[in-house]
Amino acid sequence: MKVFLNPGHAPGGVPDPGACNPVTGLRESDVAAKIGALVRKYLEAAGCTVEMLQSNDLYEITSASNNWDADIFVSIHCNSVPDPDANGTECWHYYSSTAGRTLAKCIQKQIVDSLPVTDRGTKGAEPGVNGLYVLTNTDAVACLVETAFISNPGDEDLLETRQDDFARAIARGITDFEQQVFDQM
Repeated sequence: MKVFLNPGHAPGGVPDPGACNPVTGLRESDVAAKIGALVRKYLEAAGCTVEMLQSNDLYEITSASNNWDADIFVSIHCNSVPDPDANGTECWHYYSSTAGRTLAKCIQKQIVDSLPVTDRGTKGAEPGVNGLYVLTNTDAVACLVETAFISNPGDEDLLETRQDDFARAIARGITDFEQQVFDQM
C-alpha cells in the first residue's frame, strides 16, 4: 500500500507555521512534522511504501500525491480556535467518499482509544461549504487529521508530550483501513 503523508503547513514554519499556542509558542508545523516522521517510520515497519511532503503549497502537495499514485493520503494538523476551552480530535474526509469516511473513522477510533482526548467525530468536507483543498484535490482515499487543539492547555500538553502516541494511533488507523479493504476483496 502506498501512503502519502502531509504534515501540515510550511517546513520549519516559514512562511506559515500554522496555529501557534499563544502561551507556550508550540507551532503546528513542528508538531505535524514530528508526528508525520513517526507515522512514516511505523508504516514502513508495517510494510507500507510511504512518501511525505510538508509544504506551504497545497497544489504542490496534491500534485505530488496524485503523480505518485498514492492509495491513501493523510494530512496531519493541530486544531486551534480563540476559545481555549475547545478541545479534542476530529478527522475529516471528502464528503461523498465512502472509503474516505471509513479511513477517517479508523484513524479517529485509534486516536480516541489511545489518548485522553475528546472525540469530536469524523466530518465530511464539501467544496463550497466547508471544503478542504487537499481532500477535494487528491485522487487517493484521503483524510485530514486534526490531532488536538494546540490552543487548549490540556491538548497542547498532549501534542508536546505524546507525539509518539498520536503517530502510533494514526499508523494503526491506516493499517486498520488497509485490513478492512483487504477483507472486502
